[in-house]
Amino acid sequence: MENLEEILTLVSWLKNSKFTTVLTGAGVSVPSGIPDFRSKNGVYSKWGQEIFDIDLFHQNPDRFYEFAKQELIKMLDVEPNEIHYLLAYLEKLNIVKGVITQNIDNLHKKAGSQKVAEIHGNVRTWSCLKCGKRYDLFNSQHKEFLIDRNFRCECGGVTKPDIVFFGEMLPLNEYSKAENWAKESDVFIAMGTSLVVYPAAQLPIYAKHSGAKLCIVNKNETALDDYADLAIHIDLIDFAKEVKRYF
Repeated sequence: MENLEEILTLVSWLKNSKFTTVLTGAGVSVPSGIPDFRSKNGVYSKWGQEIFDIDLFHQNPDRFYEFAKQELIKMLDVEPNEIHYLLAYLEKLNIVKGVITQNIDNLHKKAGSQKVAEIHGNVRTWSCLKCGKRYDLFNSQHKEFLIDRNFRCECGGVTKPDIVFFGEMLPLNEYSKAENWAKESDVFIAMGTSLVVYPAAQLPIYAKHSGAKLCIVNKNETALDDYADLAIHIDLIDFAKEVKRYF
């Protein structure tokens, strides 16, 4: 298998690791059927990057709600893939101590990962900006209520998914957890992310500065490949299946 030598190197790192942290991006969820954002067929090509602009959301929430109906709500029914299950399994083996994700799709938790830092939030929960009421869209009644009312709260207020829009701060608790995990790591793996969005892309740098071995696993080259100890360019499902064979 192509990349086998690099995969075996990473496997040996994992087997000797006392604290492995994994950062995941959109590429991890694409095999589950969730489109990425920046490719030619991605979300931004259809809706524009401004669909997640917080000022534009406040100006015209209904445009975002149309996007939510067509794209975001589908995420709730998507199932994890081999990559999500591999990371949950490595956590059970006490190798992976934390998964930091830029994804908002809840798939790591669905797969069984317990230690997850969702630094861009989660589309599962929505909050009213007027009264603060929260809606859990895994609850079918909550989901149907919001969709039927075009995402207006029972108080009449506008609701917003608990995800980070452009122009908003990252959730402090989640990012602090992620930063601490990065700095504690002896192995840090970035998977399925182009590493161009900050501050998420800063986390591998924190890990490396703290002495961790840095491995980047992605189909295409990333912004930090030259900085990594190991860069594996591979289909992520093929990677997950191959790594699983050794544990």
